[in-house]
Amino acid sequence: MMNKRFISLWFRHLLTDWFTLRRPEFKALPFVFASPVRGRVMITATNELAEAQGVTTGMTAADAKAIIVDLQVIDDIPGQADKLLKALGEWCIRYSPLIAADLPDGLLLDISGCAHLWGGEREYLKEIVTRLRSKGYDVRGAMADTPGAAWAVARFGKVKPIIPPGEQADALLPLPPPALRLEPLVIERLQKLGFYTIKTFMGMGRSVLRRRFGQELLLRLDQALGNVDEPLQLLHPIEPYSERLPCLEPIRTATGIEIAIKTLLEKLCHRLQGEGKGVRTAILKCYRVDGHVISADIGTNRASHHIDHLFKLFELKIPTLEPALGIELFTLEAPKIDDVDPEQEVLWQSESCGLDDTDLAELLDRLANKIGAGSIHRYLPQERYWPERSIKPAISINEKPQTSWRKDRPRPSILLPRPQPIEVTSPIPDYPPMLFIYKNETHHIKRSDGPERIEREWWLDEGEHRDYYQVEDQDGRRYWLFRSGHYAGSQSGQWFIHGFFA
Repeated sequence: MMNKRFISLWFRHLLTDWFTLRRPEFKALPFVFASPVRGRVMITATNELAEAQGVTTGMTAADAKAIIVDLQVIDDIPGQADKLLKALGEWCIRYSPLIAADLPDGLLLDISGCAHLWGGEREYLKEIVTRLRSKGYDVRGAMADTPGAAWAVARFGKVKPIIPPGEQADALLPLPPPALRLEPLVIERLQKLGFYTIKTFMGMGRSVLRRRFGQELLLRLDQALGNVDEPLQLLHPIEPYSERLPCLEPIRTATGIEIAIKTLLEKLCHRLQGEGKGVRTAILKCYRVDGHVISADIGTNRASHHIDHLFKLFELKIPTLEPALGIELFTLEAPKIDDVDPEQEVLWQSESCGLDDTDLAELLDRLANKIGAGSIHRYLPQERYWPERSIKPAISINEKPQTSWRKDRPRPSILLPRPQPIEVTSPIPDYPPMLFIYKNETHHIKRSDGPERIEREWWLDEGEHRDYYQVEDQDGRRYWLFRSGHYAGSQSGQWFIHGFFA
């Protein structure tokens, strides 16, 4: 079983570093963030220059001003630390898929099985810390078997940042009680009793520690030592079906992207084939060197685990993936999967046609991923009289109709969602029109058939019946027109166009 390893990253001046990146002129000035608390303005974050002159978090702004006369005080931004940690965590996902925000100023990474991809733990930690520092953040990092031990060493360790497996207890001994992430009241009580290092009380009986300091001390100690697992609230819960492909060298070419997609699909589809499942939706994410994440997603009408078919869908998206300086990590997630139809393998080699043909389903997939799924529609009949209610959109290609299409009366191939009013010249009642005007174009009618009366569905709404006519104009184009109600009445006898015949 693989040993668990964790990294804790501590951004010592998270908010002020971020502000300095936005306002470079503040880099040479001592400044702080502050917010009102119970009538007093309290400092919530300091930059390195202010901290070096004795200004600390939790101090009042007035006291800080007494220490540094020209101190710049900036209004705190509620929730900004959370947003920054989430953004930094998104960036760090290229190093590990398991990342948790550690408010107010840190990140925790589960790096089990990841370090060898960068040449070992030392090179791995150095790569992360160096890259973050190059972006302008004052960061410290430490690695250990537990999140608690890594957190403690990152903030209070004074020697080596990488604790070898199984040696977290020795690393904790010289550290002060705050290294266990205890509540201020517990820390104050420990210091009053002369416990200035973890070594001074770690060997005491558990019942004594519980009675004097509460269960929290024992829990934090057990978590740091690895006796109790510490669950992490991950920024992105891992999809059950996902694959990762780190790149030793940044990928800048379309050919490289194609190879990466095929590699990921081979891994994912091999697993899906063994479980009898297939992809319905898949998301490719490309993590670039410049910190940006570009993505492409595909969808299928039927669950599929055929690599060639899925690759063809992603192939359409490759021109939209701009690698810029290079892509250093590819991930492929399948958030929606379904069981594969057992008949699909038989149909794959068959000469079948129609909706059960797998080739048709794949063609629809390619079209949907090229021009958009919203551009392809399939309709089924409904047992309704009113023409616009007699059809409904199909949910999927597999949905079966509950009734058959009506064939005793001709129906237009294109039906308008709503009938459009037209101007008509008609000789006498119950006769088809001689001409009609639609969108400022006059159509002279040469042939006609009708009327076909369709009564309104009175149990749904009230209104006039319709008398439909099939008409053909001078150019041979055929239309479906109707008159609403009888000629008698102030608002009756209005004509509409409702459809077009092929």
